[in-house]
Amino acid sequence: MARTARGADSLESARQMLAGAQTAEQLRQAQAVVLPLDYGLSLEQTAQVIGRSPAWTCRLRNRFLAGEVAGDGQRPARGGRRHQNMTTEQERQVLAPFLDRARTGGILVVGQVKCEIEAALGRPMALSSVYNLLHRHGWRKLAPDKRHPQSDPLAQEEWKKNSPSALPKSARTGRSKAPSS
Repeated sequence: MARTARGADSLESARQMLAGAQTAEQLRQAQAVVLPLDYGLSLEQTAQVIGRSPAWTCRLRNRFLAGEVAGDGQRPARGGRRHQNMTTEQERQVLAPFLDRARTGGILVVGQVKCEIEAALGRPMALSSVYNLLHRHGWRKLAPDKRHPQSDPLAQEEWKKNSPSALPKSARTGRSKAPSS
């Protein structure tokens, strides 16, 4: 099999990477290049040997041939907020009046928050996205407190002491026990 000068250079650098790989991903990337060229393995066989899918194996090989080394920091890591509607700071600005009211004992109504966010975005937004946004900013659906924020415990105790007595008990009705003989 005739190899071009570029292919020979790639094979040689892949062999060097194979010998000096620092991570498992770098080792797999070098194997994705070396195994088919040196041992004649197909893409599927190479994928099986390195423990990746054929598509991922092809991707590793193509990235190596393009000059990328797996795990060298050139390519940003996967994850993050790629499809965000607003930046975190913009979300904070939209939520600020609602969260301030909620902190002082007011009620945070998700429907109102949704309308405000939709107005800021200029398009409709799913209710689940609003709940995710609130969760991202540290808010969750809470049960009401056991007491009202404006309640007066002293007045409640005073009322209990001075309130009219309970209603008179009603007469017992219903079947009475028959005397045993």
